[in-house]
Amino acid sequence: MDHDIFIVVLAGLIHAMLQLGVGTLLLLYHASAGKHIKRKTGELATSYIFGNGFLILTMVAAIAFVIWTIFGDKMNPAMMTIAVGILVALSASVWLFYYRWGGKSTELWLPKSVAKFINKRANLTDNNTEAFGLGLLACFAELPFTIMLMIAAANSILSLPEGLRLFMTTVYALLSVSPMVAFRIAITNGQTVVDIQKWRLKNKNFLRVWSGAAFAVLAFFLLAFKIIGG
Repeated sequence: MDHDIFIVVLAGLIHAMLQLGVGTLLLLYHASAGKHIKRKTGELATSYIFGNGFLILTMVAAIAFVIWTIFGDKMNPAMMTIAVGILVALSASVWLFYYRWGGKSTELWLPKSVAKFINKRANLTDNNTEAFGLGLLACFAELPFTIMLMIAAANSILSLPEGLRLFMTTVYALLSVSPMVAFRIAITNGQTVVDIQKWRLKNKNFLRVWSGAAFAVLAFFLLAFKIIGG
């Protein structure tokens, strides 16, 4: 049971290190600050975080249900082997192109058209419903890198006692949005979007290296406990 909890927590922490959710939140702050009072901007940010966290929570629960329906308990070794291979590939992808190389920016891997659409939606967001939807959009756009994390977490959640399953699903979602919550609190306490963006730029290589390494570590734990030890 301990290794299943560790896998869920590790997957949630890796999810938290990915930057699209945070980047979109900062776009929302930047766009809203010139149009609304500080309180309204804070409300939009909170709704955005709730939208992002809601979709993560819902998806992990839905994936767990699909795994349980198809496999009865947990994914078989063949499927876990595929998952491990994808996680290793994602590890390399984070190192190589999750952040665009060159320039003093934190521009991510997104196609230009998608990035422009997200930026447009952030600029047009004026109420809590739209902010909630923007949170859903950012979560959905990050799926190429997060879907395997959610699958690994959901599979391990099914191995836990029933009383822990909902709790650990919630833990995963909370861990995933924790950087956004931290930045929301920091801005409330006087930090600016510029301060946070400078921090992201300064630590870009750190986040690239450690998030990429963490994908590989998660793959190793799945190999050790779900395939060899499963």
